[in-house]
Amino acid sequence: MIPAQRDRFAIPEGVHYLNCAYMAPLSRSVSDAMVQGSRLKEQPWNFRPADFFLVAEDFRSRAARLAGVEADSIAIVPSVSYALAVAARNLPVARGQKIVTLADQFPSNVYGWRELAQERGGEIVAVRRPRKDCWTEAVIDAIGHDTAIVALPNNHWADGRVVDLVSVGAKCREMGAALVLDLTQSLGAMPIDFAAVQPDFAVAACYKWLMGPYGIGMMYVAPKHHGGNPIEHNWINRAGSEDFSRLVDYRDDFQPGARRFDVGEKSNPPLLMGASAALDFLLEFGVARIAETLGAATQSIAGAADELGLSAAPIGIRAPHFLALEFPDKVPDGLTDRLAAAQVHVSLRGSSLRVTPHVYNTIEDATALITTLRECLG
Repeated sequence: MIPAQRDRFAIPEGVHYLNCAYMAPLSRSVSDAMVQGSRLKEQPWNFRPADFFLVAEDFRSRAARLAGVEADSIAIVPSVSYALAVAARNLPVARGQKIVTLADQFPSNVYGWRELAQERGGEIVAVRRPRKDCWTEAVIDAIGHDTAIVALPNNHWADGRVVDLVSVGAKCREMGAALVLDLTQSLGAMPIDFAAVQPDFAVAACYKWLMGPYGIGMMYVAPKHHGGNPIEHNWINRAGSEDFSRLVDYRDDFQPGARRFDVGEKSNPPLLMGASAALDFLLEFGVARIAETLGAATQSIAGAADELGLSAAPIGIRAPHFLALEFPDKVPDGLTDRLAAAQVHVSLRGSSLRVTPHVYNTIEDATALITTLRECLG
C-alpha cells in the first residue's frame, strides 16, 4: 500500500476530501510547476523557439509512459469533447449504422455522437443493464454487423461499475466496429492494457485521476489513424514548423504520428508543465499500486458503511477507485450539504453517494465520513 501522501497537498487539517472523481486537488509540486510555467511569460526573451516543442514533448512522453503506448500515438488536447470530435471526423458511419453508448453516459461522450448519427443517418443505441452488474454483457449483445462505433468509458462515471474493455474490443474487431474510449474516470487510477483492448481513439482529461490542471488532456490515436484529418489546421502541427524562418513555406505534410491532432497553442507552459508534474507523481508509484491502494481504501469504507445499512458493489463489478454507496430507500434530502458542513466532501450521483478517495486521504477522512453518515442517518 502507498502511505498517505497528504503532506504533498494543500489540504487543510479537518477537511476530508473524498471526491477525486469530481476534481483532483493539485499537489504542491503541480502548483509549483504551473507557477514556474507562468513565469516564463514574464520574460519571453528566455522562451526559445525550441521550447514550444520541448514542453509539449515532455508531456507527451510522460503520458505515453503512463498509458504504456508509444509517444507518437499521443495527441495533446484541451478537452474530451475536442478529442471525440477528432474521432468522429475520422470514423465512417453509413446510413442505418449504429453508434453504441452506455445509458446515462457522461454528456461529452454522447452529444458528438448524436450529431454524427443525425448527419450520417445513423442511430444511437444507449445500452441499459438488465441487472446492476452486467454492463459488459449488455454492451457485447448490442454490437453487431451494423455497428459502426462503440463509444464507452472503462467505468461508469456515476457508480463506477466497469466494462470489460478487452472483451468489448474483441467483439468490436469481430464486427468491424471502431472503439472510442473516454478514460477520464479511470486512467491513472486503474490499469488498462491498450495492446489488449486495441481502441481506435481514447482520451482522458487531466483534471481528475491524472491529478493535473483543468483544460488539458491526452488522446491516444491508434497508428492506423495517424494519417487522418485534424479538426483544425494550426502552424505548429505541420512538418518543419521547428524552423521559424520558413513558416510561410506552406506545407501539406504534418508532424509525425498523432501530433497532427494536437490542439492549436498547445505549447502552454503552465498547463503542460503542471500536467507533466502530475504525471510524474503517478509514475512515481505506478498505476497498479495506486489501484491496489485505492481499492483497499474503498473496500474499508464499504465495510464500515455496510454496518449503517448501505450497500456497495464488490471490486470487479465496480472499479477499485470508485465506491457508490446505495441506500435502502432513497438518499436523504440534503445529505451532501450536511456532509459538507462537517467538511466531508463527496458527490451525489443518481441514487447513490459517490465516494472517491486518493492517496492524499488518511484513515481520519474515512472515519469522518462514516461518523457523519451515522449522525445523518440516525
